[in-house]
Amino acid sequence: MDLQHWLGRAADAVQNWADTFGPYQQHLSLHVDDDRFASVFAEFTGRLKDNYPFFHPHYAGQMLKPPHPAAVVGYLTAMLINPNNHALDGGPATAAMEREVVAQLATMFGYDTHLGHLTTSGTIANLEALFVARELHPGRGIAHSADAHYTHGRMCHVLGLVSHPVRTDSQGRMDLEALEDVLRTGQVGTVVLTTGTTGLGAVDPVHDVLPLAERYGVRIHVDAAYGGFFTLLAGAGSPEALPPEPWRAIARADSVVVDPHKHGLQPYGCGAVLFRDPEVGRFYLHDSPYTYFTSTELHLGEISLECSRAGASAAAMWLTLQLLPPTVDGLGQVLAAGRRAALKWADLIEASDVLELYQPPQLDIVTYFPVVAPATLTGIDAASARILADGMTSSEPVYLSTLKAGHEGFTARHPEITADTDGARILRSVLMKPESEHHVPHLHNRVEQLIRAR
Repeated sequence: MDLQHWLGRAADAVQNWADTFGPYQQHLSLHVDDDRFASVFAEFTGRLKDNYPFFHPHYAGQMLKPPHPAAVVGYLTAMLINPNNHALDGGPATAAMEREVVAQLATMFGYDTHLGHLTTSGTIANLEALFVARELHPGRGIAHSADAHYTHGRMCHVLGLVSHPVRTDSQGRMDLEALEDVLRTGQVGTVVLTTGTTGLGAVDPVHDVLPLAERYGVRIHVDAAYGGFFTLLAGAGSPEALPPEPWRAIARADSVVVDPHKHGLQPYGCGAVLFRDPEVGRFYLHDSPYTYFTSTELHLGEISLECSRAGASAAAMWLTLQLLPPTVDGLGQVLAAGRRAALKWADLIEASDVLELYQPPQLDIVTYFPVVAPATLTGIDAASARILADGMTSSEPVYLSTLKAGHEGFTARHPEITADTDGARILRSVLMKPESEHHVPHLHNRVEQLIRAR
């Protein structure tokens, strides 16, 4: 795509539409001359250089990458109109697009019926799911993996719910025995399962927890904010395919959250929440005497805790999914490249004499640490911190991230390591850009060079 060409076409298309309403005089209070703008714009673009190269395969740190050009064009085009998807009279076209993309997500997860909408983030999407959980099981708390996103505990506090962290197994997944111990107390109304933890990329066993949920009468919410689109690779019959069981089981979960601004190629912020039972919409019931008046059809704001939301987010996603639909042969190919990259790097690390794999990657996140002598957590922590800093400041930079691994989890995976402190930073690389697939050998060689440099 020629981004400059299509951005120009976007501005022309909106201006042509605006011209159909007739001319009007713009107010002088909004006037800014080009010379003044040029000066401020130069400072603005200069300040933006204080960023890491999220677009480049040299960057393999956090969960950051630019949106697809189609999403950029879609967002900008709609943003020039600036619709608000809270109410149909605020964004009739983009509200229709939102319903269509949410239906595509529901189909991807196997929901036959659904109620859902886009949100400004995965955090807000999960907040809505836990809000509904509270309304359905008042007085009962939320169980979630100890490695689940930290916002679950925080949102429980906001909602006045008791949070029950559940220990994880040697692969970072929710431990079933520990979960059943919690469920026996009768104090839990909903279990949050994570398909793709943000630290390790671990996938909780949704299919194994569902029978427990039925036995103890609790609901299942799946936090697929990071990993949700990997359901496209479930049982795909290729080297990068994923075991289908946990992903297929999402269709039986009560609710699910996914972040299109991660693997859905969208700009921030674009999250989504879906409920399998449309009847939960009754918990959102409210009235706004100046908002819902142009249609008797359900407005998106009537099934959302948020009010104003950018219709541009729905437009960007709609345009993107027309070109790269959430199917194995569409968006699935983007996910497959990142998954292959993670598997390739894991193989290189296992063959290395200066790096060791912390655990095998379950999605596209690779965790590893430098080999040190003596083999202590203190030594690993110091070496990981040095490699992170040296990588970013070297003449041939490579951008990684670190993850603090607790001593119990570390020694369970690597009993040969002496736990002389409570934990250690390890190296972590998120390979969510498909370009990473071809760049893994370079990344690996650079990390090895950094280790051998001292």
